[in-house]
Amino acid sequence: MFYHAYNSYLDNAFPYDELRPLTCDGQDTWGSFSLTLIDALDTLLVLGNHTEFQRVASLLQDTVDFDIDVNASVFETNIRVVGGLLSAHLLAGRAGMELEPGWPCSGPLLRMAEDAARKLLPAFQTPTGMPYGTVNLLHGVSPTETPVTCTAGVGTFILEFATLSRLTGDATFENAARRALRALWKTRSDIGLVGNHIDILSKKWVAQDAGIGAGVDSYFEYLVKGAIMLQDEELLNMFQDYDRAIQNYTRFDDWYLWVQMHKGTVSMPVFQSLEAFWPGLQSLLGNLDSAARTFQNYYSVWRQFGGLPEFYSIPQGYTVDKREGYPLRPELIESAMYLFRATGDHIYLQLGLDALESIERIAKTPCGYASVKDLRDHQLDNRMESFFLAETVKYLYLLFDPAHFLHGGGAEGDGSWEEGGEGGQCVLGAGGFIFNTEAHPLDPAALYCCSRHAQDRQELRDILLSLSQPREKSGSQSKPPAKQTEDPLPGQSDSIALKPGERKSAPLLSCPVQPFSARLSILGQVFTDNT
Repeated sequence: MFYHAYNSYLDNAFPYDELRPLTCDGQDTWGSFSLTLIDALDTLLVLGNHTEFQRVASLLQDTVDFDIDVNASVFETNIRVVGGLLSAHLLAGRAGMELEPGWPCSGPLLRMAEDAARKLLPAFQTPTGMPYGTVNLLHGVSPTETPVTCTAGVGTFILEFATLSRLTGDATFENAARRALRALWKTRSDIGLVGNHIDILSKKWVAQDAGIGAGVDSYFEYLVKGAIMLQDEELLNMFQDYDRAIQNYTRFDDWYLWVQMHKGTVSMPVFQSLEAFWPGLQSLLGNLDSAARTFQNYYSVWRQFGGLPEFYSIPQGYTVDKREGYPLRPELIESAMYLFRATGDHIYLQLGLDALESIERIAKTPCGYASVKDLRDHQLDNRMESFFLAETVKYLYLLFDPAHFLHGGGAEGDGSWEEGGEGGQCVLGAGGFIFNTEAHPLDPAALYCCSRHAQDRQELRDILLSLSQPREKSGSQSKPPAKQTEDPLPGQSDSIALKPGERKSAPLLSCPVQPFSARLSILGQVFTDNT
């Protein structure tokens, strides 16, 4: 499945963003930077194709240029391009690529990801910190750009931007993502819900439908995954507050409806295919019973049509007019993967088999796989979105490969983990990968490796500086240093920063002169009782 689609893209569509599988040609959709190739790069490694991964990684470095006069979606560029390049960078060692000294804290794919992300930063330069939805990669935000954007377009940056900041040491990206998250958090209604579209300048809600589907979905996803990846209690608390409101106002018989954000009254009793990520997200929080029941509701829709329509009327039990299509989305397969990992129940493997057979039977064309325009009669649309290779096929593969390294599988010594950082002092890839909303896996250990090394270096500088400078009492800064009145102790060496005859003052973290009860040592770092 993957190679039929991938080779068709290379043969008929590259260097365009996407393949048109009915006419066997290509089109630019999100920015004119060979999007499908970037999005599919880490899938090559997941499937074990190291040779093609290396070839494509080198090709992208030579051909992709973000300094172009193109209007690009800030949201889509982040999750597909920045996320795809970051994931490929972190997986480059497994692919056998030649690594720079200090990897994963440096590397050509990381620099490409940083370059792409910097093109997005002008969108965040707003009074509220919430970003515009579109930015010109060459000129920044247009003066005529609308200030209205969807909730997910504000709150879906913390995974990629925090990864960038912690790998590169530049806090600009993570700070921008956090500022946007906190600004959005302050706009929730009195009953704890957020709407669908917001004016980022006035902070007024333009679309006040609250739910877990299109326009909102990945905002909640990133609060949970950001909390896990960064061990961030603030993000987890935000989601838990939202979840209580979601369960109180939108959940009915294990379906999640759309309600008015201020009143909680039902506005749209529909299920949207993008909501199918929710059972997988719930499984990450341990809510397995609720997740399984909701999954069964969604799976019943799949069995009815051989796919998930974009909108499904729950009261009528049928598709919604003009929303009958299925663009080969991955969300239900994604949830099946998470739930199978959590429960081992083979019902989730059955969904995977059903999905595989449905896509093969309905969507396959001589030049790839086509989006389904109408699930009622299986009409096809002339488009293969890049997420089909980035997400749908990847999650299917991982569902049926429980021992894959991304699941933490593999026995000791078979390459299930690797060394990284300065001097190979970090253990990377040992498990616990976090998938962004485009299914690009990020390794939290790499973030810790690079940020810990930077912090260690700064702390070492501070300690050495304190060792080399005399301690001065308050109010005596202008006085000359006191002369030493007694000879140094035998074996005591003077600091190079001290003049002859001056006594070296005791540093704040001088272990030998402090009682053990006043110190705590963790991973070699010493904390005083007043730290």
